[in-house]
Amino acid sequence: MSFLFAIFVKAPLIVFSTILMGSISVATSLFDPGGRRQHAISRTWAKMLLFLGGVTVRMSGMENLDPGQNYVFVGNHLSLYDTPVVLANIPRQFLFLVNARYVRLPFLGTHLRRSGHFSVDPDDKRSSLKIMTEAARRVQQRGLSILLFPEGRRARAELQEFKDGAAVIAIKSQAPVIPFALRGTREVLPIGSVHVKGLPVDFVLGQPIPTAGLTLKDREWLTREMRRRIVELMESIEGLREPAHHG
Repeated sequence: MSFLFAIFVKAPLIVFSTILMGSISVATSLFDPGGRRQHAISRTWAKMLLFLGGVTVRMSGMENLDPGQNYVFVGNHLSLYDTPVVLANIPRQFLFLVNARYVRLPFLGTHLRRSGHFSVDPDDKRSSLKIMTEAARRVQQRGLSILLFPEGRRARAELQEFKDGAAVIAIKSQAPVIPFALRGTREVLPIGSVHVKGLPVDFVLGQPIPTAGLTLKDREWLTREMRRRIVELMESIEGLREPAHHG
């Protein structure tokens, strides 16, 4: 019964809410050049998806955020539900780097383009570098935060190796990096499935990694450090040990 309910009730409601909120966001973009109202709509959409999916979030680490600071948020990528979990629980105006194939989708793609997010083609490295430079400029000049999944795609098993794009943006913008870890979203919505399960999700934020003074020569180190911190956070969620303190 729960499977039928998810397929014939939950899934249509989630699709309808996405179309509805995307349409409202596109209309709002006509008089919202800064994107703040569109971001508020996105947060409402994210909370709707969690509510409709029956997903509860156990959040920790908010004390690591400075209310007046913008950040580069980086974390593990398990499911399409990762972004709604982050959006619904972090009170920041986010930019995204989105795979170009999602930007081509109806409603969602229009919303992403009109909201000022960035479309990235993983196979076009030259174009991707230009986009990362523009994203860093916008983070720095407009005081926005950016949400990135350095694995580049959803992982079916263990944490994958990180691409260095997140480090490049963090260094160019000189914004601190906030590592985070998610657990449970893969079970909520597995890759290739439309069956959204009402399950708990753990979401933990780590301590910031400063980037002031770093140059692009440090990007490999920063990429390794981000991954190491996220592994620690994932282990802390599993109860293996507490996250290490970094002064």
